[in-house]
Amino acid sequence: MIGGAPYNGSQSRYRIGNNEGTSIFQGDLVQQDTAGTITRWDRTSNSGADLVLGVFMGCRFTDPSTKKETFQNHYTQTAAADIEAFVVDDPNVVFEIQADDTFPVTDLFGNFNTVEGVAGSTTTGLSGTELDVTTGAADAALPLKAIDISLDPDNDDTGSANTNVLVVINNHVYGHVTAGLA
Repeated sequence: MIGGAPYNGSQSRYRIGNNEGTSIFQGDLVQQDTAGTITRWDRTSNSGADLVLGVFMGCRFTDPSTKKETFQNHYTQTAAADIEAFVVDDPNVVFEIQADDTFPVTDLFGNFNTVEGVAGSTTTGLSGTELDVTTGAADAALPLKAIDISLDPDNDDTGSANTNVLVVINNHVYGHVTAGLA
């Protein structure tokens, strides 16, 4: 958390539309929809114009086949009227994301977009979204602000591809959109 406060793991509940046409994986950015539901945030469909609500962590719904309550860390276009998503929506939470290339320290405090070409995994339920290193700029509309390099010794090498970067959501629904230093 920004400010040194410990993160308590809280998540908020939102709705996913019945039979929403796009899968959402744990770690994907999500946005509000005019229908009162959420959808996966996708830079290619909205050019960053829509603010990010938070990070999807999983969902709950009544399975249409078994009629049983089901919890999953990903949503895969399920036809159910009661789909609830769990989202980390606090604008002060610091997230760790993999970069799609080497990430130089000089790019810290810049704003970045995401790479959308990598699909999430239906086996693990995890997102394939990465930080797009080539998009670093001061543009306040970009969704992520890089604030540090991961402290994980297996993923902190700024000279190797796929460096893990600590970020906050820059264009957050509940936050303050700011220009980066890039």
